[in-house]
Parts: sequence; structure tokens; C-alpha cells
Amino acid sequence: MEKFVIRGGKPLSGEVNVSGAKNAAVAILPAVLLAEGPCLIENVPAISDIDISKDILAAMGAQVEYITKNTLSIDPTTVLGTDVPYALAKKMRGSYYFIGALLGRYNQVCAALPGGCDFGIRPIDQHLKGFEALGAQVGIEGDIIHVSADQLIGAHVYFDIVSVGATINVMMAAVKAQGVTILENVAKEPHIVDVANFLNSLGADIRGAGTDVIKIHGVEKLGRTEYGIIPDQIEAGTYMVAAAATGGDVLVSGVIPKHLESITANLIRAGAQVTEYDEAVRVQREGPIQKCNIKTLPHPGFPTDMQPQMTTMLTVAEGTSIITEGVWDNRFAYVEELKKLGANVQVDGQVAVVDGVDRLHGGVLRSVDLRAGAAMVIAGLMADGISEIEDIRHIERGYEDIVSKLRDLGADIRRVECVPQKQ
Repeated sequence: MEKFVIRGGKPLSGEVNVSGAKNAAVAILPAVLLAEGPCLIENVPAISDIDISKDILAAMGAQVEYITKNTLSIDPTTVLGTDVPYALAKKMRGSYYFIGALLGRYNQVCAALPGGCDFGIRPIDQHLKGFEALGAQVGIEGDIIHVSADQLIGAHVYFDIVSVGATINVMMAAVKAQGVTILENVAKEPHIVDVANFLNSLGADIRGAGTDVIKIHGVEKLGRTEYGIIPDQIEAGTYMVAAAATGGDVLVSGVIPKHLESITANLIRAGAQVTEYDEAVRVQREGPIQKCNIKTLPHPGFPTDMQPQMTTMLTVAEGTSIITEGVWDNRFAYVEELKKLGANVQVDGQVAVVDGVDRLHGGVLRSVDLRAGAAMVIAGLMADGISEIEDIRHIERGYEDIVSKLRDLGADIRRVECVPQKQ
């Protein structure tokens, strides 16, 4: 077991390059199963969730090879069956994308209910609703899902709630369905557009990704492609908040500024200066952090995956900030960790009231999930003294080379072995 040790209080300064989008990559890798030839995927983030996806593909018989650190060659033509390995699937939430991809390719799949971060009830009922609308039969035994169809038929699917996972999963299942599929009340996040673009590069006919309605004309076969994944919106936002939280001056490069607009707007409201360039944003802060009320919403609203990072920054703002979590029902578990550093945060259901304090002090923190883990890193960078962050495996699910990237910005952070406590 390892942990991060951070000596805080140093403003970040310099340039950081953003990796490929985790939320796109964990869907695009399973989507390669729909291809009928080898695919080359570029700008793949070097994170543990990708390692799991790669291992699932390899265990199913696909030929997977790293060409470079961030470029994968995947040949799905050697896949041997439609059973997703149970132990691997339980390690990550995004394993459910193998269901849509395998159903779309082979009309059947057997998979485990997915694992991943635990911050509330995260059912996949909207996914199953979409599969059934396309003509599939769904059976659940314990935590195993069986989905099969004689032939998938295009259908009209209206999602009861806006769901990124369901939008992508049903979109993948529908690309080879007979006829036309119309998906309404869909999610509009940038990584949904990226997955649709990837599928279209294989020969799919998907229109409207990024809007409220996606129309899919089923095709008989898909080919092969070379495709580069978009930059990671959430990684970029995390470094933007870290720069503002530490009173630093950081150029976050290799990004699509349009994807960052809601993050940029709230950082400006909180007292930071943000300058946009063609493929970069510069974040600076000299004056005090200002109070800021935030509500997370589906895209183009403020992303739920940025809520813990922003809340952490606002613990030292002047005045009281109100944070409303509008997507998940239990995403404030990390607040108890912030209190260890002297933060004054009260949570009532899906609302957190943050009364700013003068400063945070160092302490021992636990990473309770991926984005909360990133928030703990920001807290450690902000705090006076030394902080230790445990359970860093959560953080490394979504952040490539986070220690080296922060060290290049002047942070005093290192990874060390945890010393077992004596009984």
C-alpha cells in the first residue's frame, strides 16, 4: 500500500499537459468490440481504469498491444466469447459498457453488475430499459446480467433521467440494429460526442450527439479506424482549481476550452483570473477566494465530478458558500475528511454549507472515491504543514502521472510506502 505525502502552502506555477479523457476512453475501448478489424486508439490515459479495460479485452481473446505509453492497438476479431470476466468487471463502474458493445456485436452478453466508486445508488435500469426497447431480453441472477436478442430492432427510447452511461450503452447497442433508433432526453457531455465520433469513424450513422436527441441509423457492418481521444475535461478542471486554490499561476494545456466553460465561470466568480487560448487556459489568483454558490447539473451545467474539488477550495473562501449536488445522492462523504484539516462544512442531504476559514492545517486523509481523492490532494496542497493521503488507488483510476505533474508545477508531493501499524 502506498500514500501521498504533501507539504502544503506552495502556490502552483508552470504548465501542465492534460491527458486523454477517462470517461471517453473507458467507453471507447469496449466499443472497439463492435469493429470488424484492428483499431488504433491514441491519447489513451495511462490510468488504472484503462488497465482494467485492457485486461478485460485481453481475457476475452482480443489482441491488445501498447504502441506507445498512450497509444493502444486493439484487434477484436480474435474475441472468443461474450462473457465479461467477473472479477475484472467488479473492479470498475465503466465495465457496463461491455454490455452494450457485446450486445451490439453479438446480440448477447453475460456480465457482472459493475463496481467502481460508491457515492450513492447508481442503478442501471435506464440501460436495461433501452436494451429491452431494442428487442433484447434481460435476466438478472444475483449480480450477473444476461442480455440477448434474436435481432436488435431500432426503437424510440425516452430516458426517464439524464444518464451518461445509459446514453452511451444504448447508443453502442443500437449502431447495428435493424432500422432507426431515436434516443431522447439523453446526456450531452463531451465524452458522449467523442464516443459517437469514434463509432462514426468505424462506419456507424449516429447524428445529434451533444443535443437532447440522438438518431441512429443501423448499419450492417462496421470497419476499422485510427482515433484520438479528446482531452480530459475533469483532469483539466482539477488542475485549474488546484491553481486557484493555492494562489498560483498555471497554464493548463492540451484542452478544449469550450468544454471547460462552466468550470471557468465558477472559478472567475470565486476570484480567479482565467485566460483562454486556442488549446489552453491560464488560471491565476492573487486576491482572496470569494464565496460561491454552485449546483451540479448534467452538461452543460457544472459537472458533478468537479464538485469535491471546488468545495475544497471554497473551505477558505471569504463568507459562506452553498453547494448543491444535483446529480448523485451521496457525494459529500469526503466532507468528514476536510473537517480533519479544520474546514467548517455542514451537510444536509444533497446540500453542503461551507463557512470559509482562514486556513487549513495538515492531517491524515483518506481518499473515499476518485474525485474526492483529487479533492484531498488539493486540500493537502492548500493546507499549512504536512498532509498524508491514503487509499490513493482511487485517485490513480482517473489521473495519469498526478505526482510528477504536480511536482513539475512546484508542489512538494511524493509517493511513499505505508508503514503497517503495530497491533
